[in-house]
Amino acid sequence: MLYPSSSLQWTYPLVVLKSRFFRICLLWLICCCPLYSSAQQKLNASNLKEIVHHMTLDEKVHVVVGMGMYLPPSVMEQLRHAMHDSGVFRNFHLPPMDTNALKIPEKVPGAAGRTYANTRFDIPSLTLSDGPAGVRINPIRNNDSSHTYYATAFPIATLLASSWDTGCVYAVGRAMGDEVKNYGIDVLLGPGMNIQRNPLCGRNFEYYSEDPLITGEMAAAMVSGIQSNGVGTSIKHFACNNQETNRNSIDVVVSERALREIYLRGFEIAVKQAQPWTVMSSYNKINGTYTSERHDLLTTVLRDEWGFKGLVMTDWFGGHDAVAQMQAGNDLLMPGTPLQMQAIEQAVREGKLDTNVLNRNVENVLRLVLHSPTFHHVPYSSHPDLQAHARVARWAATQGMVLLKNEADALPVSPKRHRVALFGTSAYHLIPGGTGSGTVHALYTISLAQGLRDAGFQTDASLQTKYQQYIQTHNPAPRNPMHALFGAPPIPEMPVSTDEITRAAAENDIAILSIGRESGEGADRHLRDDYELSDTEQALISDVCRAFHAMHKPVVVVLNIGGVIETASWRDKPDAILLAWQPGEEGGHAITDVLTGKENPSGRLAVTFPLHYNDEPSASNFPGTPPDNPQQVVYQEGIYVGYRYFNSFHVPVAYPFGYGLSYTTFRYDHLQLASHPEQGRWELTVTVTNTGKRPGREVVQLYVHAPAARLDKPEVELKKFAKTRLLAPGQSQTLHFVLTPADLASFDPARSAWIADAGTYSVYLGKNATAYVASTTFQLPKEVVTEQVHRVLQPEQPIQELHPPASSQQ
Repeated sequence: MLYPSSSLQWTYPLVVLKSRFFRICLLWLICCCPLYSSAQQKLNASNLKEIVHHMTLDEKVHVVVGMGMYLPPSVMEQLRHAMHDSGVFRNFHLPPMDTNALKIPEKVPGAAGRTYANTRFDIPSLTLSDGPAGVRINPIRNNDSSHTYYATAFPIATLLASSWDTGCVYAVGRAMGDEVKNYGIDVLLGPGMNIQRNPLCGRNFEYYSEDPLITGEMAAAMVSGIQSNGVGTSIKHFACNNQETNRNSIDVVVSERALREIYLRGFEIAVKQAQPWTVMSSYNKINGTYTSERHDLLTTVLRDEWGFKGLVMTDWFGGHDAVAQMQAGNDLLMPGTPLQMQAIEQAVREGKLDTNVLNRNVENVLRLVLHSPTFHHVPYSSHPDLQAHARVARWAATQGMVLLKNEADALPVSPKRHRVALFGTSAYHLIPGGTGSGTVHALYTISLAQGLRDAGFQTDASLQTKYQQYIQTHNPAPRNPMHALFGAPPIPEMPVSTDEITRAAAENDIAILSIGRESGEGADRHLRDDYELSDTEQALISDVCRAFHAMHKPVVVVLNIGGVIETASWRDKPDAILLAWQPGEEGGHAITDVLTGKENPSGRLAVTFPLHYNDEPSASNFPGTPPDNPQQVVYQEGIYVGYRYFNSFHVPVAYPFGYGLSYTTFRYDHLQLASHPEQGRWELTVTVTNTGKRPGREVVQLYVHAPAARLDKPEVELKKFAKTRLLAPGQSQTLHFVLTPADLASFDPARSAWIADAGTYSVYLGKNATAYVASTTFQLPKEVVTEQVHRVLQPEQPIQELHPPASSQQ
């Protein structure tokens, strides 16, 4: 249809106006929207949920799966075969990595893992590093030895727990965290805090104790110390990672009560007291399901009941089903593989994984990013104060060494009067710590021989030459790739002829004999020649004691070990025994400080030393069944772990939990109890006085015997502890303790509740779990339900657990 000319006059201006308006709007969109979009797309605390909303599925998956773990291809291939041949990893297969991601240069070479960056939303890559005894990174980069990146090797966790001093542990954590920050690392993968269920566990050196209270308090102090530097921690391995054998597949069958009271309790204390940034789930299964796939563990217990606010990550290559891990609340899969990404993407597309669940996990990872020093562009020097931290390591090591024996005041010794015959390979080649993720590449390690010489002792030159030559011959560089990751086999003890020992006895004033033990990730220990002394070691102790005692000269044994060993067969022979543990890089100096009395030994055992391995309640089922390739391990001992078992079943031990001697003596006076049952609290005070001739510190241990109603109860349980300050001779300190119904409660699985039973409670102040110096009682007039919880983590079949004799329940 043709329009009249008058219509054209009106239509043209209208078209022009619309066209101009459109162009203006388009120009505004082009110019302004990128600025708005850019501002919106930069991650910050206020727009986290909005960022997640705008992410693509691929971007979300790259948030919850790590970048992989870099190893040279040749090593990776060897490692695959070595793992397959290993008894520990026989059921594990190393998956392929994201080769493109591994080409991206590492910010911190040698760190354990990284998360992916996202440039669209300005999300940086985070760096995560081992480990429990100090930062584990490559000390040399690009073959350039002119710039080094060493870290401090601090004492192992078992030694730190033996200090019974949370202030000491906090100081170590603070120094460790400073190195984390100064090396540009965001999260340190530690502390390890599994219960020392059995002395043959290869990673016991990483763990604090057989007792959950000690474990939780020490871990909380370590976490607080590290995180005071503005960096994160990852408490691990949640939970029941109590062995290395088949750790990636073993099914731990355990009751809910044992879980709640023993294996989860330490984690609960650490979470509630210190709020670690992250928690690492363990490799193993609990009651049929991998821990990293258990919603009841990672969400119901950890988040809903305990109030955990941080992120949960897997252990490296942990678990089986990436989708189940996402659903359980395992936010970050480490180190991360393409197969996991594919599985998550496919599950979302097929509707098998709720987008809201994935979004929740993404948000938890991004909250970690928002906390991180990398996100806040915190400067780092790569030059921490290693000298200052070495002083901390040396002091801390002295605080956790335990004097097990000291007859006729054989210790302390003075360098002015002593020429020393030093025996044992570990006296010249000190073992500072365990292997695997607990390894630290330190600048140096001070041997006991060097420590003694630095203190002015004269050490036997002939023995030193023989040992040094022997060590050089028997300590080759590791060639197996498993050794590079998990440590080489230990150096066997050197035989010493009786003629050489007789000569040394004639020419020296004292014999110091070091017994050393390696331990570490990747393998459990052996009974023969490990837990038990080898024939060579037994002969060495016997021959040295015989020769030196014939000349009325003392013999001191130093135990440079990472875990419990058998002592009953030889402990009567030497005059003194010092448990030095694996004391870190300054070990030789620290041991010498204690031997000479520069530091008075104040460590107390955080684990029991049994008379015989078979006395352990878990000896019959560790590491599981079938013996040749364990698939399942049943915790038949239930809550009766460590001293809870030995005391309740009246089994004698070599050295009880809490045991340790001093160069001075202490008296306990004025035990007072103030009961406030209406307020739910009982206050105890006691005065400790140094009655000896040397300054020293005392550990006061508070044990409680609870009335048994519906449940079996251990004969006693540690409920509180404290360590005095350094007391001069004649000086006193009054210590205060507060007990609440929550401290007294046991877990009743039938009621899904923590309950403090009505009745009479006996309180014992002890020097260890079997020696009490003061006691009192109080009444709880009626039962108190301190917490109602969910019914979780149930075993598929009933467990026939141990029950103590009736006499223990009186």
